[in-house]
Amino acid sequence: MKTLYENLGRTYHEENGYLIPNVTLPEQTDYQIGKYGRMHLDYIKSHRRGRYTTLLTEGKMNARLHEIDLEANEMLENIITRLATERGIDENLKARDMLRWVAEMNNIKASAEEIVLREVVLV
Repeated sequence: MKTLYENLGRTYHEENGYLIPNVTLPEQTDYQIGKYGRMHLDYIKSHRRGRYTTLLTEGKMNARLHEIDLEANEMLENIITRLATERGIDENLKARDMLRWVAEMNNIKASAEEIVLREVVLV
């Protein structure tokens, strides 16, 4: 008589008199994870345990973190470019008043990063 596990198409192997299920983990990617991917990982580990566990057990964690990182970096670049254009922060200002240009660009980057964190990373 077959067990329920065997009826589902699963198999066992014997080790020291015990039947051990033949279980393998799914193939996983091995992307390098950047700043925003690591921040998302910390967030879901602390605040979205179900999503964290699902991604981990399905072997999709690395791929998802890589997607988040790429999306966040692309969005950050787009927002910085748009805000700099809207505010008139360009190479002419950089040549005339370097300190003001640096201050404005730092402000723009901080604003853009806040948007990216809210809309991509901490969801």
